[in-house]
Amino acid sequence: MKKLENRVAIITGGARGMGATHARLFIEEGAKVVITDILEHEGEKLALELGPGCFFIKHDVTDEVVWQKVVNETENRFGPVNILINNAGISFNKQFEDTTLQEFERVMKINATGTFLGMKAVLPSMRKTKKGSIVNISSIAGMVGFQNTLAYVSSKYAVRGMTKAAALELAAEGIRVNSIHPGLIETPMIMNEEMEAMISTIAEGIPMKRTAKPEEISRLALFLASDDSSYCTGSEFIADGGLIAQ
Repeated sequence: MKKLENRVAIITGGARGMGATHARLFIEEGAKVVITDILEHEGEKLALELGPGCFFIKHDVTDEVVWQKVVNETENRFGPVNILINNAGISFNKQFEDTTLQEFERVMKINATGTFLGMKAVLPSMRKTKKGSIVNISSIAGMVGFQNTLAYVSSKYAVRGMTKAAALELAAEGIRVNSIHPGLIETPMIMNEEMEAMISTIAEGIPMKRTAKPEEISRLALFLASDDSSYCTGSEFIADGGLIAQ
């Protein structure tokens, strides 16, 4: 039997990068998947590629009203939500003294508030089956600090903290909440000219001497979404090639 047979998953930021890779693997493992993103063209194209078990909804994760629409449409199409992968996020690289309040608040709103809204929105649906798995994608920047990334680090520490608090509140209801903390993953969010110098510097110090493929994080997300991790909640799962173990 496939690991996610008869499960329904919502994956935010699912149009490309890690989110798209998560969606492909979850479909392969038997789940019905709703991918959401602000990237409408890419999202619709991916949903078409993945077949009738996948559906795309255009979605700004900072909009509480649209979150309710996402959950309602998911239930109408596939049934109650069993899995939420809070994957949507943005990176931001700038010295903190030069970061404007508007820039800081934008990063926090997408990365942290979007995660909070997602967890809150799916709860009524997950409670219908008395079972659920919420996986919040944080970062190693939610475990340690990095220069010139104060807004991003703040948002990812927030995701880590809210994961633990939510896990404690929901454990007795059969709903698990865990966070994944990727290191350098080859996705469009970081593989760009703006981030190139910082990535090269960090990559030199990775004990495994390489960056990771998105599929490596997707397999970890699959573990946390499935019953293989049935006794795991409120925990951080780090996938960084040993970078912050040094």
